[in-house]
Amino acid sequence: QVQLVESGGGSVETGGSLTLSCTASGYIRGPHCMGWLRKRPGQNREGVAAIHNDGTASYADSVKGRFTISQDAAKNTLYLHLNNLKPEDTAMYSCAADWLPGLPCDADTVIAGAQKWGRGAQVTVSS
Repeated sequence: QVQLVESGGGSVETGGSLTLSCTASGYIRGPHCMGWLRKRPGQNREGVAAIHNDGTASYADSVKGRFTISQDAAKNTLYLHLNNLKPEDTAMYSCAADWLPGLPCDADTVIAGAQKWGRGAQVTVSS
């Protein structure tokens, strides 16, 4: 039973940067996938990024080249570095873990694959 707690949300102007952190407790060791999803106002939840414990990362086209996902396994912490932010990035960002067996570890599968989501951190981008 993985518990996820996000931190680092806030407000930033267009073009700015921000880093989100997600600390996991009760984490099951071994091969696994973790990721980030977001809920933008008026839109469905979408996968943002995913990373396998071997370091392989995947990104949604909308954030590719601007966001970076990383992890510190020793600290059971997942990060999302958001750079060159745009107003359309405004959303509630949640970390995700505990993938369903057999589903790929990629950004497109965050919503369908992750069985555990954190409650989220709000990111607001203004200009």
